[in-house]
Amino acid sequence: MRLGLMHGDGIGHEIVPATRQIVDAALSSVHAPPVEWVELPLGSTAIDTHGTPIPDETIDALGQLQGWILGPHDSASYPERFRGQLTPGGVIRKKFELFANIRPAAAFPGVKAMVPDMDLVIVRENTEGLYADRNMAVGSGEFMPTPDIALAVGVFTRAACERIARTAFALASRRRNHVTIVHKANVLTLTTGLFRDACRTVAAEYPHVVVDDEHVDAMAAHLVRRGGDFDVVVTENMFGDILSDLAGELSGSLGTAPSINASETQVMAQAAHGAAPDIAGKNRANPTALFLSSAMMLDWLGDARGDRLLSAAARRISDAVRTTIASGIATADLGGLASTSEFSEVVYAHTLRR
Repeated sequence: MRLGLMHGDGIGHEIVPATRQIVDAALSSVHAPPVEWVELPLGSTAIDTHGTPIPDETIDALGQLQGWILGPHDSASYPERFRGQLTPGGVIRKKFELFANIRPAAAFPGVKAMVPDMDLVIVRENTEGLYADRNMAVGSGEFMPTPDIALAVGVFTRAACERIARTAFALASRRRNHVTIVHKANVLTLTTGLFRDACRTVAAEYPHVVVDDEHVDAMAAHLVRRGGDFDVVVTENMFGDILSDLAGELSGSLGTAPSINASETQVMAQAAHGAAPDIAGKNRANPTALFLSSAMMLDWLGDARGDRLLSAAARRISDAVRTTIASGIATADLGGLASTSEFSEVVYAHTLRR
């Protein structure tokens, strides 16, 4: 199996190599064939070597792969000429139609959480909605008819809404059979109303799944007050981005919040957090989110390929991370004293343990 590897920026140069080691250990522990890693340029180093943060050779190579790991990128630090463009992650999501952004939020034993019984997954439509950078063939989707007026285009299509709904309902069928549709149809009647109604149409195909819906503002309050009541939450692009960050913090920390972006045929592991340039190079970053993102990637590939060993390797990683944190070994953002490398070494040892 060939998998792509992009270090990105900031702490990516610390957590991506650590993640590669954990994936290799997990596959070895279940006697799966090793990965052939394909390292690809991306981010500020790619600007230095290729004159662009997302070189054509990287895009071409990704087109030949079924999965890859993307480290965080720090687009705000790029030269001015690149700041008005899509981020490298945005380019990849758009190019390969990675329409499903899957973001779990679950409290960890040993981590202080504001909502300790939270165990949910936010399924975010990733190609259109209210995020302007997903809505144009050319350009970002934002424009200014005068210097004092700024507009953004939101796009909702029934096909995309139904596609993400099927992802959410299939996931709920493997969990606790409960889907919550999040929208703002009382104000954005046509757009998010279409999203809500398309999800309701798909719900008819899953009669065993309990379905309810919430306005996004009410949902934010519900996550704080009773986040443990939810199973799978499906929503549009911008709402999903905001709610998943909220859920990640409520369940412990964004440092533990994993994520994958997937199409029908390809998957990208990408932690929900950013590049944290303030701690880059200091051996203080929390690699948990990317470890768990890589586990989600392996599990997705296991389903896609019908390969139980990949799914077993995914469980190895998840169990090793949880065991490590539960034992009191954690990075500073979780109240621990471990460095990135120290934490990674313990997770590595637990991954190999039979």
